[in-house]
Amino acid sequence: MIDRRIKFRHIECFAAIHRQGSLKRACAVLNLTQPALSKTLKELEEILGVTLMSRDRGGVRLTPEGRVFLEFAEMSLAALRRGVDGVTSLRESGGAVLRVGALPSVAARLLPQAVARFRAQAPDVVLDLQDGAHGHLTEQLRSGSVDLVIGRLGAPETMTGLSFTQLYLERVVFVVRPGHPLLERGALDLTAIADWPVIHPPADAAIRPLVDRTLIAQGVPPLRDRIETVSGAFGRNYVRQSDAIWIISEGVVAQDMTDGRLSALPLDTGLTAGPVGLMIRPDDPPSPARQIFVTALEQAAATIRTDAGGTVGR
Repeated sequence: MIDRRIKFRHIECFAAIHRQGSLKRACAVLNLTQPALSKTLKELEEILGVTLMSRDRGGVRLTPEGRVFLEFAEMSLAALRRGVDGVTSLRESGGAVLRVGALPSVAARLLPQAVARFRAQAPDVVLDLQDGAHGHLTEQLRSGSVDLVIGRLGAPETMTGLSFTQLYLERVVFVVRPGHPLLERGALDLTAIADWPVIHPPADAAIRPLVDRTLIAQGVPPLRDRIETVSGAFGRNYVRQSDAIWIISEGVVAQDMTDGRLSALPLDTGLTAGPVGLMIRPDDPPSPARQIFVTALEQAAATIRTDAGGTVGR
């Protein structure tokens, strides 16, 4: 039985301190004084009979007990947030809201097809679409700020508390502007990219581990002239007006390559193929809107696999 002394404010304060990494930043977010926040955390620890967080000069850190409690605290906050959002949306617009996080590769390729199918079946549902890097979106999913995330499967440590359903496989490509000098060489060795400016995935990008392993395995020296970003708008425009090489998921630039605005270097990137799919909280009961959207995603993914002629697998 849940101890009735545990209140919403206890859970909210505990989760905010963890997300912000310090009491001071959590106070600013919650609009509380530090003594009030410290008192609330102390009350929660006394009720549970354990220490949830340790404090040091670097901020606050979860104890083992704190890590266990955090998982269920975030689930509780997420459930309450969904309930409030559902009531609000019904009151204000007469319809439901579905919040979807999308990594850049699916935002450009899979998502438009899926949304078109979804709108045909659920025109009254408000779609709140958010894009960003893998680490940011999975945190949003865990906290309940989005209902699902579509994108590449990330490193194991980024998937804690989430489930993943694969839709298809996608490779990484090295793209340049038409007429780039490297396109005239024919077959290329990957080490050739070290002599050119490179747009590179940042540390929290889902494709970063695959890219790093591929470059190391092929003996590519450290890329000193590089820009790290997940911005498709920047990468697309910068590459088209320079000699830079853009390392990016194929889905982000598939249409650009089809239209002849960008060209893939003739490199073997088969080892970079990785699963793209749907991420959800396994404890989260699916709403009717989410079920319709998942079906639309699966149908759109099937067309991508078919268009790839078997080179993009399930």
